[in-house]
Amino acid sequence: MQAKGVVAMIPVALQPEPADFDRKVRQKGLKWLKKEGISANGPPPRASDLPNYWTRSHKQLWAAYSGICAYLAIYIEWASGASSTDHFVPKSKHAGKAYQWDNYRLCLIGPNRKKWTYDDILDPIGLRQDTFVLNLATGEIGPNPDLDDTLKEKAERTIRQLELDSPEHNDMRFKHFNRYLRGKDLEALRDLSPFVWYEAQRQELL
Repeated sequence: MQAKGVVAMIPVALQPEPADFDRKVRQKGLKWLKKEGISANGPPPRASDLPNYWTRSHKQLWAAYSGICAYLAIYIEWASGASSTDHFVPKSKHAGKAYQWDNYRLCLIGPNRKKWTYDDILDPIGLRQDTFVLNLATGEIGPNPDLDDTLKEKAERTIRQLELDSPEHNDMRFKHFNRYLRGKDLEALRDLSPFVWYEAQRQELL
C-alpha cells in the first residue's frame, strides 16, 4: 500500500478523476442544482440540502490517495470508517464545487470537522514542498522558518484551525517515529505515516 503521488503531509499530487465520476457524481449533482434553480457558481441556500452524491466516489477517493489523509498524512484503514471526503472549497460557498473531483481531499473525520467552512487554510494540493517541518523528538509540527511572512502566517493558521499540533496528534507522530526506531521497518513508516517518514529522511535520521 505504498503511497502513490503522496510524498509528505503536503504537497499532495492531484490524482486522476475516476472514469465513472462524471456520470455518477458530477452530472447528477449539477442536474439537481439546475432543477432546484440553484446556481452552480455560487452559494446554495442551505449546504445541508445538497444531495451527497460525492459519497458514491468516496472509496475511489480513498484508493486514489492510497488511504492517506491529506492533512495529517497518516494511513486510514478503510474498514475503520474514519475517512471522509473534504470539500476544500466549502459546499456552503460554492454549490457546484460539491460535485467536482478536483475539490475533494481525502480526510479523517476529525480534521474535516475542524476545517468546517474555513477557506483560508493552505491547500495540500499544489503547495510548496517543505512548508511544514516536524520535531521528531516531540512530534510537534510547525511552519518552515525559511518561509516568507505571508506563507508562514497561512501555515500557522492552518495548523491552528485544524489543530494539527494538538497533544494527541503530536503524541501520535512521536510514537510513529519511535516505533520505527524499535523495528527499523522503513516501508511500514513510509506507508503508515508518510510525513514522519519524509521528515526523518530529510533530517537524515533514517
